[in-house]
Amino acid sequence: MTRMIERWFPCAEVSANSNKGWGSGNQERNLFTWFAARPSAQAKAAVVCSLLPWPEDDAEQKRLQELVQAAMTGRYSAWEEIKREINNANPQGVSLLDPFSGRGMIPLEAVRLGLSAFSLDYLPVAALASELLIDYPFRNWDDEPELPFSGPPDQHLYESRPRLVRDVAATLNEVGRRFSRDMSKFYPVVHGKKPWGYLWAVTLPCSECGKRFPLLGSLELKKASSARGRASDTQHEPSVSLYIAPASSGEGFEVGVHTGPPRVAPTLANSLDANGKKIQGKSAVCLFCGHVHSTSQHRRMSNEGLGADVLLAVVLEDKTIVPVTEQERAAVVEASLQLRDEEPFSNGLPAIPDEGIAPGNGSVIQPSIYGASTFGDLMCDRQTLSFVRLCRNVDSIHHELVKHVSPEYARALASYCAATIVRKLRYSTRGAWLRARDRGSLEVAGIFINESSIAFSYDFFETACYGGAGSWKSMAEGTVSTLGSLMPDKPGQAANVLRGSVVAMPYPSSSINVVVTDPPYDQMIAYADTSDLFFSWIRRALASARPEFAITADPYKAQEKTEEIIVKKFRAKREGLTDHRTHDFYDNHMRQAFREMRRVVEESGLVTIVFGHGEPKVWQRLLSSISEADLVMTGSWPANTESGGQKGAANIQTTLTMACRPATPGRPPGRKGVVEAEVKAEIKRRYYHWERWGLAPADMLMAAAGPAMEVVGRYSEILDARGEPVDISTFLPMARAAVQEAMAVEIDHQPLETFDARTRFALWWVRLYGRQVQAKSELRWQALSSSLDLTSVRDLVPDADKGVRFVTSRDYKGKTTGDSAVIDVALALAAASEEGLQAMGQVLALAEYSPDDTFLWAAVQFLADRLPTNDSDSVRFTRVLRNRAGVVNAAEAAAASDHEKDQLQLIDDVQLRLV
Repeated sequence: MTRMIERWFPCAEVSANSNKGWGSGNQERNLFTWFAARPSAQAKAAVVCSLLPWPEDDAEQKRLQELVQAAMTGRYSAWEEIKREINNANPQGVSLLDPFSGRGMIPLEAVRLGLSAFSLDYLPVAALASELLIDYPFRNWDDEPELPFSGPPDQHLYESRPRLVRDVAATLNEVGRRFSRDMSKFYPVVHGKKPWGYLWAVTLPCSECGKRFPLLGSLELKKASSARGRASDTQHEPSVSLYIAPASSGEGFEVGVHTGPPRVAPTLANSLDANGKKIQGKSAVCLFCGHVHSTSQHRRMSNEGLGADVLLAVVLEDKTIVPVTEQERAAVVEASLQLRDEEPFSNGLPAIPDEGIAPGNGSVIQPSIYGASTFGDLMCDRQTLSFVRLCRNVDSIHHELVKHVSPEYARALASYCAATIVRKLRYSTRGAWLRARDRGSLEVAGIFINESSIAFSYDFFETACYGGAGSWKSMAEGTVSTLGSLMPDKPGQAANVLRGSVVAMPYPSSSINVVVTDPPYDQMIAYADTSDLFFSWIRRALASARPEFAITADPYKAQEKTEEIIVKKFRAKREGLTDHRTHDFYDNHMRQAFREMRRVVEESGLVTIVFGHGEPKVWQRLLSSISEADLVMTGSWPANTESGGQKGAANIQTTLTMACRPATPGRPPGRKGVVEAEVKAEIKRRYYHWERWGLAPADMLMAAAGPAMEVVGRYSEILDARGEPVDISTFLPMARAAVQEAMAVEIDHQPLETFDARTRFALWWVRLYGRQVQAKSELRWQALSSSLDLTSVRDLVPDADKGVRFVTSRDYKGKTTGDSAVIDVALALAAASEEGLQAMGQVLALAEYSPDDTFLWAAVQFLADRLPTNDSDSVRFTRVLRNRAGVVNAAEAAAASDHEKDQLQLIDDVQLRLV
């Protein structure tokens, strides 16, 4: 039975819903900090379309398409109708597996529909995140005994909520109550107000004068706020800044807080080399003697253990910023002394995390560049003590819970507490900093760079034990609110969550109806290395609730990475260090993973793969792995799902949802020429439907991979004219070119394929994207499709705004000669149009083009029409067209003048020879 995803997919609806609202997955993401952010819209569409049939009847096709489109309007939209259609199409029942489950976003959509879902992930942290999202919320806990402690003061607000929400709120409140009790003496009240947090900095000894000075990148703590609702904004609250200067006593430095802009320069700033160019990284300038320490110098000093934390200022609960008092300095010292006396959580699990950061992790865990060797090194002492006490409270509360409720329920409640600790970690360590927003607001900036790598900052922010953004109270409220919002509106079914390796799955052969998965994207995210920070604290919080977290074979006591299928960015290659997670490792293990998926899925089942990457080579390697696992792609559908986050903004914007089937045994070999013809014919057949459904041309290019690979999959191997095997990736750019051919694009009545290759590339690009910025990956794909080397078209589509964009005639640097392509002459004409007819005529004469060259004027007409009306080049190309007769006359005059000069030069040469 053909499945819907093999012939149609709601691309537009997925793209429209992936960045905001129910389909973004933001709400699900708020339950547990994780790095892969698969949108709910794409997960839902992949699950539903993999399970629904694709009928032969056009009317039935349209009915099911409209049903799926209706389902894409909300989290539970068309729930009953979709479930009924899935059950009718699968009378034997449904089982869905995601073997790269991560936080469980894909299985969640199956669970919501009441289907049997199986979730597998190699990392224990990811498996825990999945349980919290797709297992515990779908269980019935109503028969559990009451908890041994009362809930929060507003517990009455939860009386109508599900039992799990009520009890998670009560447990988190109890953890917070004990946490404040244990830590309040280390966060003393200031001027009758509770502190929200503290500004810290790392100090280093100056290599010139030896005096310690703090490293600060900014001294403005709070921006000025202005009154609203007036004809003009009137400042009513000035900015607040930090003041640092050598102490008047001659010993050390003094710190002050004042209103207004900073009075002195920060000690950590950009600097210039001898040629006036900006030096990469920031230099540290001594507060006392002005000596400049380069980035490599102050990093070296930090790595030698010369750094020391110093408290600079206090931010109160009303966001007032005040200087540090002696009482607070004493509290900091007392916290450091207390930390040394903290008892271990168990044998081999000391209070301070000793899980090591493996060498070469600087690009993933930035603090390791500055001397951190363990995850216990990432915080100042008081921060570390606060997390030790949080974990100890969670662990002790679990001990109490198991005496009153079932072990599984006690484990679930403790696990939601651990998830809240993970969320608080996002706003802790030396990577968190105080961000001054407009209109005087303040917030804590999270520790992750590009959504995954852990940052380091010499000046950082620590939250206290009371309230405010980044505090336990704030995080706990967020956990309860998110869990309450995610509790199922419809009857669902808890997922089966396991921790295990995708290359050796614990499921019988042919036991799964559908596999839907989102595998790691090559070198994009180092999941294990980054989440080791979470792992180190989860182990302590759940020391008794989940003793399995204490078991690891990793030499650094962190999560095991032996079979983590990623490509690891590794800083230390130059130092002779290596990591096993190479490209070869990734490709081999991905191949094994797909073979395992092929093994566990039934013969008539599907393996649906969601994947995104900016490099064509990565796609080619992935498709080779799919093919070598005896899977055949039968559909591929693009969606813009990755535009959020800095990572990949210029590298990945589009992900493909690909349907694959087990290959038919006994397939014959094929010939390259025959396969190419079949691919073109199949894409031509599909093109009719793509156009009928309104699929955008750019989306058709991505969708072309599906029918191309389906044709390729009919053969055991494909041989060229010499009998040599042909790599299947050969057919990807050819399939994209087939879309262009099927579209039969005409440029002012001239078929696009009749233009020269460079012009064909340029006009096709403008046809697809106009002047819009596109990901660099799309440029690589288009160059491949046009059988052109990337460097040969790079001048036509240069870098722009973190991506690429079609060049303007004003910025075009090409020179016009008799060998110039049509697009080069057209751009030169547009640029010369501002100088007048003579300049345009000279361009045409230099190009040696016929004055009525059909292709040139067709290209100029196309560019004038296709570029936006307000585009400067649209105006220039239109000017060229309007003055066509004058341009031709000027070109003929220029050519005649050049001819006359050539004749005179010839006469001179002859006379010279005679003499």
